[in-house]
Amino acid sequence: MKINYTARKVNLKDNFKERVEKKLKKYDRVFSENAEAMVTVTVYKNRQTVEITIKDNGMIYRVENTRPEMNEALDIDIDKLGRQIRKNKAKLEKRIRPSALDAYADSDESDTAEELEVQEEIAYEVLRKKSVALKPMSVDEAILRMNMVNHKFFMFLNSETDNVSVVYVRDNGDYGMLESEIVE
Repeated sequence: MKINYTARKVNLKDNFKERVEKKLKKYDRVFSENAEAMVTVTVYKNRQTVEITIKDNGMIYRVENTRPEMNEALDIDIDKLGRQIRKNKAKLEKRIRPSALDAYADSDESDTAEELEVQEEIAYEVLRKKSVALKPMSVDEAILRMNMVNHKFFMFLNSETDNVSVVYVRDNGDYGMLESEIVE
């Protein structure tokens, strides 16, 4: 796995990078050799945020945590990543190396076999389906409409790019945008 680092308002020390590599090494058998991990560390006042994004075979795995210490945030992120993989084990088996998840699940002592079986049986259920009329509009207009209907997200046809896009409210109150992209 290739690991790239981004540091915002901080200089990353070699011992932190070694710790990241050691922690992510346990996922080598789950992800392919072509997997890319982006580790972003942001320091703001007394908060340190560690975000890990792993891209592999068209799938994206992302975890983020904010703590007073970056090592603590890293540990929580690694645990979250493991839970994310175990929770979606049945659905991920088709996308990543076949026996990797069994080996990973067997090596993890924190979950019992019964818990893993229950997690495998969970199926996603769509409770409501809604059609959206896509009207070409600017990003500012989409955010305005989202706020007017008091939703956390809003889908629209971006008039600047002619792509289907989604604007959303982030946890810190800022706005984010997802843009569609066709991947072959």
